[in-house]
Amino acid sequence: MDGQSNPANFDRSPMNRHRVWQFLLGFVLLFWCADGTIVAQAAAPAPPTVVFMTDFGVVDDSVALCKGVMYSIAPELRIVDLTHEVRPFSILDGARFLDGASPYFPAGTVFVVVIDPGVGSTRKAAVVKSKRGQYFVLPDNGLITLVQSRDGIEAAREITNRDWMIGAALSSTFHGRDIFSPVGAHLAHGADWTSVGPELDVKKLVRLDLVAPRLDEHGLSGEVMATDGPFGNLVTNVSGEDFLKLGYGHGQNVHVTIGKTELNIPFVRTFSDVPLKKPLLYIDSRGHVGLAVNQGSFAAMYSIQLPVPILFSRAKN
Repeated sequence: MDGQSNPANFDRSPMNRHRVWQFLLGFVLLFWCADGTIVAQAAAPAPPTVVFMTDFGVVDDSVALCKGVMYSIAPELRIVDLTHEVRPFSILDGARFLDGASPYFPAGTVFVVVIDPGVGSTRKAAVVKSKRGQYFVLPDNGLITLVQSRDGIEAAREITNRDWMIGAALSSTFHGRDIFSPVGAHLAHGADWTSVGPELDVKKLVRLDLVAPRLDEHGLSGEVMATDGPFGNLVTNVSGEDFLKLGYGHGQNVHVTIGKTELNIPFVRTFSDVPLKKPLLYIDSRGHVGLAVNQGSFAAMYSIQLPVPILFSRAKN
């Protein structure tokens, strides 16, 4: 399409119609003056947003090339870098970051995610629309798992339309540049997303095989999914809401079994509630149970190898 959206598709696009109405309704901002009069001020519409995440790192030109493709198609884009430091090939980390970030962006946001250890294989390239009205342009390899569980999926389509891609001969190893980036830009620019390719059965989207938390007479079991960046804090899939059903309050010790390691750890609000280099259990900023060491690494101190099961015993009366 040489960097231009089809005008007919553009006019019919539900996303574009939404933006037109949003522009018309939001064009005039009304400010009440002290004397009760109204002053009108023109308001520019917000630029379309692409949230971009990869495991490319930033030591070479890969991220910049993908952004160049997107800007060439839609110069008005606002590109937000979620992160490009996902652990190489870690689909789980990508799914976790999508789950954590997407609630903070509005409907209509396009997420372009390239964590693709199966690039060039039979795995599908897809656009997924959540029931919150957000679009996810990504390989169908499980990245959408946690968003799907929380928000639900309205529809999904396989990317097959060559007019939405770039290059006469697509690279078999750089679909981030040649497929996912241009598709994300066309979507954000207002093109009709149903033109990207045939519909996919949302029930057949690839899902990660995650162990769901379970509450029983023994306590609350779950899984340590990751560590928190460079700090070595443990990230679990156990929600703070479920944890509180065990009967603990701040200041109480919690009996925790991580793999074969058993510990009694105080449940506190924040890191400084325990002495330096001492362990703690807390509810993290995303609402899940975390384990940390005040100014230290829990993962290093206790030699935690991921993934590993975790069990929180019930509070004793």
